Amino acid sequence: MTKPTLADLTAFASVAEHRSFTRAADALGLSRSSLSHTVLSLERRLGQRLLHRTTRSVAPTEAGARLLRRVGPVLRDLDHALDEFAQDQGTLRGTLRINASELASRLLLRSVVPAFLDRHPGLALELVADNRFVDIVERGFDAGVRLAEAVPQDMIAVPFGGEVRFVAVASPGYLAGNAPPRSPDDLRSHRCIRHRMPSGKPYRWEFARHGREWVVDVPGPLTLDHNGLMVEAAAAGLGIAYVSEQAARPLLDEGRLVVVLSEWSPPVPGLCLYYAGQRHVPAGLRAFIDVLTGRSGAPERPSPDAPGPDRRGGSGGGPEMA
Repeated sequence: MTKPTLADLTAFASVAEHRSFTRAADALGLSRSSLSHTVLSLERRLGQRLLHRTTRSVAPTEAGARLLRRVGPVLRDLDHALDEFAQDQGTLRGTLRINASELASRLLLRSVVPAFLDRHPGLALELVADNRFVDIVERGFDAGVRLAEAVPQDMIAVPFGGEVRFVAVASPGYLAGNAPPRSPDDLRSHRCIRHRMPSGKPYRWEFARHGREWVVDVPGPLTLDHNGLMVEAAAAGLGIAYVSEQAARPLLDEGRLVVVLSEWSPPVPGLCLYYAGQRHVPAGLRAFIDVLTGRSGAPERPSPDAPGPDRRGGSGGGPEMA
């Protein structure tokens, strides 16, 4: 039997881990047909079917799972050794893939991305703006960026950017014709600009004061799915919007928007870059974290009693960050 090559084993391991020929092909930079041919040739050479294939899914067979358990750690160790060698030579290369919400991506593009690309000219960065909450491992991303409380508990999280605040805002013109709300319950008698989350569910506005929380399913004739549009709609006098203070800041400074219910809007933990803890951390990701935080050191795990991913943004939506 001709021994499989490193490329053969890497192709199989990638398909088995991604559970998809398409996503594995994207991660490896190959065509799907080429990857399929490589895996099929490996199966013929070994005389074993390694993958169950259906029109909707791919999963390792019993033999494939055994092989993956043996070669997976070896391939990760090899990747780690090559990364360390590249770091020693000062020439990091490859592509780093990060998934983030659209407005978190804008925030990264303002300072972090330019500094990263300038410091590491041999690295390429693929920043995918997607407001849906996705499984970064399944989709072949090295890391994701979301609000801290939206980060899955089994991920390693690296906080950055400090706390954020979500606020209810309205135009002076709207408030001139409508008494400002004095409590979250008063919103039920106002025109509110509702937010449709990427999951398709309407977002319920969240407030807190003196240790109590209010969750309000606000009424309103207008529903939008984009943070910037909600800010513009509020400035146009169409109702009260619930957005990140950072997104509304330019119009707040200009006096075109006013914060209401300010005392019910405490700051919350901000953005985190997160990644799978059980995987080898690529040198490119470590380099990005260094630029992101302005320091070196071990990233932090989320606290076991931190809010779960079913709150703000945790199910694929909620207010956007910036």
